[in-house]
Amino acid sequence: MAEQYQVTGATAAEISASIETGVMRGDWVFGAALPSVRVLASSLHVSPATVAKAYQELRQRGVIETAGRRGTRVRPRPAVSAPRSGLRTPIPAGVRDLSSGEPDLRLLPPLAPALAAAATMAAPTQGYASAVTMPELADAARPRLLAEGVPVADAGIVVTSGALDSIERVLNAHLRPGDTVAIEDPAWAALIDLLAALGLRAAPVAVDDEGPDPESLEAALRSGARAVVVTVRAQNPTGVAVSATRAARLRELLGDHPGVLVIEDDHAAELAEHGPQCIGPVTGSWAFVRSASKPFGPDLRIAVLAGDETTVARVAGRMRIGMGWVSTVLQRMLVWLWHDPEVTALVGRAAQIYGVRRRALREALRAVGVDASGDTGINVWVPVPDETRAVAMLRDQGFAVAAGALFRLESRPGIRITISTLGQEETADLARAVALAVHPAGVTSPMR
Repeated sequence: MAEQYQVTGATAAEISASIETGVMRGDWVFGAALPSVRVLASSLHVSPATVAKAYQELRQRGVIETAGRRGTRVRPRPAVSAPRSGLRTPIPAGVRDLSSGEPDLRLLPPLAPALAAAATMAAPTQGYASAVTMPELADAARPRLLAEGVPVADAGIVVTSGALDSIERVLNAHLRPGDTVAIEDPAWAALIDLLAALGLRAAPVAVDDEGPDPESLEAALRSGARAVVVTVRAQNPTGVAVSATRAARLRELLGDHPGVLVIEDDHAAELAEHGPQCIGPVTGSWAFVRSASKPFGPDLRIAVLAGDETTVARVAGRMRIGMGWVSTVLQRMLVWLWHDPEVTALVGRAAQIYGVRRRALREALRAVGVDASGDTGINVWVPVPDETRAVAMLRDQGFAVAAGALFRLESRPGIRITISTLGQEETADLARAVALAVHPAGVTSPMR
């Protein structure tokens, strides 16, 4: 067995290094099963505890994962060395790229005026002792969040370097390697990578048209999940938004699990066409994260985080002994962007355009017998019988889309189509190409 899997070593460190080297060298196919602890221990003439420790180290590094009854397997995209969130195959010349998940750069507000305004704002120069969230930003964020039903506590608001940075800091503030986090399935690829890199176990929660499925979430909580991550709207990759009815059910369910950490991800923010349905601090440990990257530009790495007093204090305290604070230049820029009426109009227009493009594609797909989800945001999710075939067929038709394997844990196959730059003249051709990929035998009649 050791020869078959090309594993060597007499210590946990040697065994884990051997396996990781083999993965990086391509000796294993991504997703391949590793031998059981006892089988490999017997083959290498070491104790099962030594192999178990090696596997634990590899899980913490994001190289392998425990897949329930499927055993221990090489992660489809090792998080540390080759994250699935950053893996994109080259797009051939002449193929339309609808796989990126990025906003339309032509619809972003210009940042030069905000930068110029930030430079002239009356504020003292910040020194190393000024590890703060600017009061002006907190004062601007609080009413915006409260107006949308986000219960900002007296604990205040802390500023971080984007949505994923916020989520990582909150998870580190409450959890330890080996803990289980319930996440949507399919989920944001970067979040899956993050959990693996932190040594946390992902428990999949099914998603339907109203958000996370309560029964699936309850099963994850019963299995020991200590945290839950919910995307309130524009869920990536499905485009689903949590409905008011579903939010109420989730509050009721989570209320029976005090101490469970609830993280609400609002990365789409102003680009969503309706307000978020917030779950809130029903368990005692809670964080709501709003990013500025989608509406104002991916290069504006800033987000605001509201939460319970302990969470906010832990995140702010850890930042003080690390990066210190998010640049006050960025903070001032965000304040200016929020207050400028022209920017507000531009972002509102972008949200409307994305809505038109998203609905047009869904209607075109429905007309050729293909159902798809995507009520908010810039992505549409299409279930397919065979991802590899669908992606290849679409590429042959001139369209590049993202394979669902990048986002899935246990959910059914699908493809993600980013509509942010999709032109009206392309929609019908794209829908027909998708229909051929979903129904290889031919396009079916329209769905009713």
